[in-house]
Amino acid sequence: MDSDFEVRAFYGLEDPVTGSLNAGLAKWMIGAGIAPKSYVVSQGTAIGRDGRVYITTEDDKIWVGGYTTTVLSGTAQI
Repeated sequence: MDSDFEVRAFYGLEDPVTGSLNAGLAKWMIGAGIAPKSYVVSQGTAIGRDGRVYITTEDDKIWVGGYTTTVLSGTAQI
């Protein structure tokens, strides 16, 4: 699927897909008139990942969505 924007996030290493980053960017970009109220973001392509984040707005709320793949699962005893 094509995307409207491509973003990159660096927290030491590059993060392939970051929902919180895209939420903040959506708040700014939609509010500034840079982006429409619904759009698709690609993230991670520079590191061989094909992440897509779907941004939509409803009643002045921004929704961030997409598909996930579990790569690690486990439990921790505290």
